[in-house]
Amino acid sequence: MTATHTHIMSFNYTNPYTSTRLPVFARNVVSTSHPLAAQAGLRMMQKGGNAVDAAIAAAAAITITEPVSNGLGSDAFVILWDGKALHGLNASGRAPQTWTPDYFKRKYGADAKTPPKRGMDAVTVPGAVASWVALSERFGKLPFADLMEPAIEIAERGYLLPVVVQQKWAAATPELQGLPGFAQGFLPWGRAPNVGELFQFKAAAKGLRAIAETKGQAYYGGEIAQAIEKFSAANGGSITAKDFAAYQPEWVKPIGKNYRGYTLHEIPPNGQGIAALIALGILDQFDVASLKVDGVDSQHLQIEAMKLAFADVYRYVAEPANMEVTAGQMLDDAYLASRAKLIDMKRAQDFGAGNPVKGGTIYLTAADENGMMVSFIQSNYMGFGSGCVEPTFGISLQNRGHAFSLDANGHNPANLVAPGKRPFHTIIPAFLTKDGQPVMSYGVMGANMQPQGHMQTLVRMLDYGQNPQAACDAPRWRYNAGLEINVEQQMDKATVQGLADRGHVMEVINDNYQDFGAGQFIWRAGDPKVQGYVAASDARRDGLAAGF
Repeated sequence: MTATHTHIMSFNYTNPYTSTRLPVFARNVVSTSHPLAAQAGLRMMQKGGNAVDAAIAAAAAITITEPVSNGLGSDAFVILWDGKALHGLNASGRAPQTWTPDYFKRKYGADAKTPPKRGMDAVTVPGAVASWVALSERFGKLPFADLMEPAIEIAERGYLLPVVVQQKWAAATPELQGLPGFAQGFLPWGRAPNVGELFQFKAAAKGLRAIAETKGQAYYGGEIAQAIEKFSAANGGSITAKDFAAYQPEWVKPIGKNYRGYTLHEIPPNGQGIAALIALGILDQFDVASLKVDGVDSQHLQIEAMKLAFADVYRYVAEPANMEVTAGQMLDDAYLASRAKLIDMKRAQDFGAGNPVKGGTIYLTAADENGMMVSFIQSNYMGFGSGCVEPTFGISLQNRGHAFSLDANGHNPANLVAPGKRPFHTIIPAFLTKDGQPVMSYGVMGANMQPQGHMQTLVRMLDYGQNPQAACDAPRWRYNAGLEINVEQQMDKATVQGLADRGHVMEVINDNYQDFGAGQFIWRAGDPKVQGYVAASDARRDGLAAGF
């Protein structure tokens, strides 16, 4: 019997050269931020499944291959074209029944403004697994258990850690290593794995099997829910199996805004997708295409439009039943035209909210030759979420509860925590149509970068004719607060100086992953059975667009 030798070369995984990704053309395609997840999706389509089956399999696999960004305790949102109509699914989590402002102020002090950033008191009921089940039941073709097979195999056998995920894993470790279950789940040798090392997650394989065998019932009414309740109680939390049993994702009608003859669709609040629509509605008042694509005028205009959008979103967006204004009022054409007039092309401004009453995330996308297209986003919010990992089933839990407010007199009182309520949410899938027909499923991950990425990449495609991969690869800026923006180091130096001259307070950032998100794009090239799709995957992650 021949011994098996493992030889991992001590490569330098920093590439000193510019690496160009090219668009992928195929009739069936999956684009994700990890190659094994993309291949998991393709496996389902090769078995006779559709784009929904592919998206679910990819989503399950990427909980294992990119655990910094998502896990079996994540939330999710989906927009999909079923071949005839557009559908939205909101699978964001709801607060446990014990959660009130008083609950948190008793535990964390009268001055606490939000629930904690980490720990079990940051965890709302995770919705991602429920989204998989709901999508499969309504639109899938293959048996649900089949969709979990690639993820189970990856968790059992392990995979070699890729470059970008490893960087973020190592960076998160000092803050999270003492949190319940984190070291057991994610520090197999008492440290973060190195690039090229084999990482296995056998507890998550057990969790995935239970989810597969029960079509999610184990998670929302059985042994996984009970295990999380026990784990929570032992670690200072109050979430219960009853909270899990009461959870249901919500089918919603996407909201949209016209731009240059196309319509961008987003999930309605409690998410921030409306920010991209507001910004585009403002930009629609200007002749953007007449401005140099990477020049200071174009970038300044887009930054100011995005600021105006965020001013309203951070003031008004929350659970729809609690909002003072409607999405329709926030998107009113006359109102957005009045907001556009506030932009000064010669100087940066710090805008306040208007009055519309007068008028660690992963993103993936899949499309098949029968015309079904799926825009899917799944997140544990911050890197590794709450930092808490239920050890029996490998459930890495999100920290979405941190997004609630505890201040009834704060800047957005509609987002005040309450039992069963959903918080303001950052993760947003996007979908583009023209004349009621599908054009592109896409998304850009990364907290408040998401609507900014939706807008910047779409402007590049629709105003400047850049192909999806070029629009994806182009340098980005990110608005933070006030006059502060970050810009990528590859942005044109003259443009950076021009923005500074107009009063933008800028920091040039070398870490593209951390600040500027990462996108996946599938553009319909024509009849999917004939022309198929053009797909792109962001080089800011370890991703892959793959098809056949």
